[in-house]
Amino acid sequence: MKALVLAGGFGTRLRPFTHTSAKQLVPVVNRPILFHVLEAVAAAQVTDVGIVVGDTEPEIRAAVGDGARFGLRVTYIRQGRPLGLAHAVSVARRWLRDDDFVMYLGDNILHDGITEQTCRFRATRPDAQLMLARVGDPTQFGVAVLDATGAVRSVEEKPAVPPSDLALVGVYFFSHLIHRAIAHIRPSGRGELEITDALQWLIDTGADVRSSVISGYWKDTGNVADYLEANLSALERVTSRCEGAVDPESELVGAVVVEPGVSIRGSRVVGPAVIGRGSVITNSDIGPYAVVGEDCVLADTALRRSVVCAGAVIRRVRAIESSVIGRNAEVTGAPASAPGHRLVLGDHSAVRIGS
Repeated sequence: MKALVLAGGFGTRLRPFTHTSAKQLVPVVNRPILFHVLEAVAAAQVTDVGIVVGDTEPEIRAAVGDGARFGLRVTYIRQGRPLGLAHAVSVARRWLRDDDFVMYLGDNILHDGITEQTCRFRATRPDAQLMLARVGDPTQFGVAVLDATGAVRSVEEKPAVPPSDLALVGVYFFSHLIHRAIAHIRPSGRGELEITDALQWLIDTGADVRSSVISGYWKDTGNVADYLEANLSALERVTSRCEGAVDPESELVGAVVVEPGVSIRGSRVVGPAVIGRGSVITNSDIGPYAVVGEDCVLADTALRRSVVCAGAVIRRVRAIESSVIGRNAEVTGAPASAPGHRLVLGDHSAVRIGS
């Protein structure tokens, strides 16, 4: 069995962060989303992995390499343009051959991994097996309808009037029959080869398409709000660890991870929180629910329910909440006598100012 991990696309919904980085490399608790995906694949005892890449291929290759650090053998498969999930399968056809495979979207986070579903697929060998989750707004997802036995009876991509609340999670298990299905479909109205159309072809031709409804945490990190939520949820799984320097005037409360090279002086950090290696925290209140990346500087600052990416500098800002601060960004408080706010914002930025 193989794994096909999709790491192409433009990441437009995660801008401005994806102007300078592949969306699959944006960190969740200081590790690229793609690393979480590859670790889940390895834990499921699938070692032969094809990564479908696009314009950000050099970044993906530099980060993942040959996959050995994850216990994987990685092959890179170029997709000229992101023309749909089924198109990604078609460009990987030669590498996949007739092997069973799991397709995992590289910007999805599942805290419980895919091991249980992989074992079920290997044991029962259906033509396709879907992971589903109940969601509040199914119009943003592919949606499935099941019969009383759990077999999938229909699937539809982002329906205006959803027939159920069961969304397709970004993990799919396929036999070689999916290639025949893709050969019979045509591009949708948005010009893409939809995997839901291929699944519907399988259903209509009598193939065995099964499903499991998961109850654990799943998030498609395709936009900034969901990306922030994925980080905050992942923080709930951390356990305390301190490998940095914390002075006697500082206090760590609850589940706090302090990576090597960190210096915390005159500050209070309330968990769950993670402070990335090499960061310096001075005279600040951090957390709860805070992720600070590597080599950051936070001074005279209060931060909670936020993600600060690597290399950022924040000084003299006493109330940062529910925010995402990008790599190497600088946020500083203005003097009390300043007549107003001074902002330098890039394209697609969003700022909320209390005044």
